[in-house]
Amino acid sequence: MKIRSVTCFLGVNETLTDASLERAAALNESARAMATDAGFVLQTTRLAAQPLHAILRENPAREFGRAFEKNYRALGFDYGALLLSSPELYADASTLVQENSSLFVSLAIASKKNGIDFDALRAAAITIHALGHDKAEGLSNFRFAASANVPPNVPFFPTAYAGDDTPSFAFAAQAADLAVDAFTDARDLNDARTRLVNVLETHGARLDEWGKQLQAKSGVRYAGIDFSLAPYPDENNSLATALERLAGARFGTRGTLFAASFVTDTLRLAKFTRAGFSTLMLPMLEDWTMARRSHENLYSLDSLLLYSTVCGTGLDTIPLAGDTTQHEIAALLLDLAALAVKLDKPLTARLIPVPDLSAGESTQFNFEYFANARAFGIDADTRMKLV
Repeated sequence: MKIRSVTCFLGVNETLTDASLERAAALNESARAMATDAGFVLQTTRLAAQPLHAILRENPAREFGRAFEKNYRALGFDYGALLLSSPELYADASTLVQENSSLFVSLAIASKKNGIDFDALRAAAITIHALGHDKAEGLSNFRFAASANVPPNVPFFPTAYAGDDTPSFAFAAQAADLAVDAFTDARDLNDARTRLVNVLETHGARLDEWGKQLQAKSGVRYAGIDFSLAPYPDENNSLATALERLAGARFGTRGTLFAASFVTDTLRLAKFTRAGFSTLMLPMLEDWTMARRSHENLYSLDSLLLYSTVCGTGLDTIPLAGDTTQHEIAALLLDLAALAVKLDKPLTARLIPVPDLSAGESTQFNFEYFANARAFGIDADTRMKLV
């Protein structure tokens, strides 16, 4: 297990002069200095602000975006995140990604309280389409996501944003290997559940202790752990590998839905200070076995939407054909948003149209955090009027 991120949630003002920035800097310094002694590999530190409309008073979004990135990098953070949830800012989404190299952006398209925001959904589709043609391989979309019913204080990017109880911080765990190890030699389902709960609680107790130490050192409130078992693109750090060893069947075949539900339920049984999603995470391009099974044509976009009904976090790092239209993207987002609202689930969509790639062809990424997978096409009726 590694720590994907220590994510600090901070309410900032437009001029970035808030005194709490000093505590954020202290948290960053302490986390980096203490990680090894605490027994953890810390990959990144990140800063997430409140929704952008609550920050801006006079300056344009693009100007603030540049200042925000400069500021959090000066404080020692690797990445920052901003959420757009107000109509006057929707058009700024692609610019904020394009003009900054480490800033993640999300756009809220739905919530349980207000339902689906069709204008926001269309804006997200326009942004995904534009970013897909912005750089070679469409990788600008790595830093953008549509966000449906996602609450504040989720430490995984791109959809992180701060709530009212700032400053605070949470851990995002890269821990798919814990599930692989737990399930590989399990005698039966009960043994598999016991093994996973035990290892989560063991690591969770260690992380909780470290979180309390960081809180005492920095003055920033410890909010908990997002144990979403995030993968890394090799076989033994793949959550799909864990599901296969649990079910005894290849990812995407019958039994996958059950296995996803089983892991989600097991995560809920484990006792640790809980934050964020803390559920099953299936980012296609970041998961070695998911990518491999895509070449065997074992699952579809509809399969991934189905799995999202029993776990999370939606459609994450999904490669799409380069000729995918805005209309087709919007149609897919519409189905995801409907699930998020109807089931009251936090779901995200990080979709990556790849220029010059046809549906069914393999990506050719040369990117440490991606495995290469088969690109999907979106079967959307051009007569659909809703999007």
